[in-house]
Amino acid sequence: MVTSTTENIVDFLLAGKEQILNEWKDNILITTDDPFKDRMEENGEVLFYLVLQSLTVKTDKLEGIIRNFSISIADQRVKAGGNIGEFVYNVNLGRRIIQNYIKGMNTSLQQLQFYLEQIHYCLDQYLYYSVTCYSDVKNQIIEEKTKFIDTSHKDRLTLLGQMTSSFIHEFRNPLTSIQGFIQLLKSENPQMKYLDIISIELQQLNFRISQFLLLSKKELIGKEKLTFSLNELIEEVLVFLYPSILDGQVKIVKDIEETIFLHGYADEIRQVLINIIFNAIDVLNTSTRNPLIEIKLKSCTNGKITLEIANNGPMIPPHLINTIFEPFVTTKKLGTGLGLFVCREIIEKHKGNLDCTTREKLTVFSISLPIAHTQ
Repeated sequence: MVTSTTENIVDFLLAGKEQILNEWKDNILITTDDPFKDRMEENGEVLFYLVLQSLTVKTDKLEGIIRNFSISIADQRVKAGGNIGEFVYNVNLGRRIIQNYIKGMNTSLQQLQFYLEQIHYCLDQYLYYSVTCYSDVKNQIIEEKTKFIDTSHKDRLTLLGQMTSSFIHEFRNPLTSIQGFIQLLKSENPQMKYLDIISIELQQLNFRISQFLLLSKKELIGKEKLTFSLNELIEEVLVFLYPSILDGQVKIVKDIEETIFLHGYADEIRQVLINIIFNAIDVLNTSTRNPLIEIKLKSCTNGKITLEIANNGPMIPPHLINTIFEPFVTTKKLGTGLGLFVCREIIEKHKGNLDCTTREKLTVFSISLPIAHTQ
C-alpha cells in the first residue's frame, strides 16, 4: 500500500531526478576503453528506476525486477571486460547521492528511516545478483576456454604420439637388420672382439624404443597373452644386464620361491624388470659402497605374488617419492622420465600394483601380480 509519505518521497525524487543523475554521471568511474561508456546514462536511469520501485512495489515482485536488470547489467559488464569493482562503486555512489538528497526533505529522519532502509535493501540485492551473475558468466567462460585448451592439448598429444610411434617403427626396422648382421658376424667370426658388447647395447636401445611404443598402444596389436615362468624371466634379465652388473661391481642377492607362473605379456614384464634393476644399477654406480640389489619373490595367500627389488643406493628425495611414477619425472640429468611411468602402466594393465618405499639406506620397488592358474 502506497502511503502519502511514500508518494511525497517519490514526487520529491522525480522532481530532483535530473540533478541526481547529473551528479552521479559527473562522479562515476568509467574506463576509457569501456565499449558501453556512452550507455552509462541508461545505467543511471536503471538505478533511479529501481529506487522508485523499492518504494512502491511489494518485495516479492521487486526481487523479480531486480533479477532481470541484474542479468542485463552483468552481461554488459562481462562484454566490457572491465573491473566489476567499478560497477559496485557506481551503484554505491548513486546510493549516497539519493540518500543525501532525500534527507533534504522537510521530513524527520525518523520518518525517512523506513524508506531509506527499503532503498538500501533494493540496492544491496541489485549488487548481489549482478555480481553473482557476472561471476557465473565469467566462470563459465573460463571453463569453456579451459575445456578448449585441454581438448587442443590432448589432440596435440595424440598427434605427437602417432608421429612418435610412426617414427620409432621406422627406426626399429634398420635396428632389427643391424642386430641380425651382428649375429651373422658372431657366427662367422667367433673370435671378433666387442660383438657381444655391441649386441647388448643394441638390445638396450631396442628396450628403450619399446617403452615409447608401449605409450602409443600400437605394440599390443596381434599380441596374445601367454603363461610364463617369472623365475626364468628374472634369470634372463639378470643375464641380459650382466655386463652392467659387472661394471658396477653390484652384488645380487636372490630370495626366490619355487617356480611361479604369470599370465600376460612376458616381453612387457621383462621391460619392467629391466627398467627397475637397471635404474638400481645406475643409482648404485654413483657413490654407494658395497652396492647391493636384493630380489625377493614369494607367493601370497590372496592368489598373488610379491616381487621386491631393493637397492642400498641413495634415498629418493621426499619431494619426488610421490611423483616418480608420473611421466617426465626423473632424478637423472639425461633421463626421459618415462621409464617408471611405463612400468606402472604395464603392471596395472596386468591387474597388479607397483609401489616404491625409500629410506636412508634402502629403496624398495614392490610389484604385486596375480598368479596364473596352471594345470
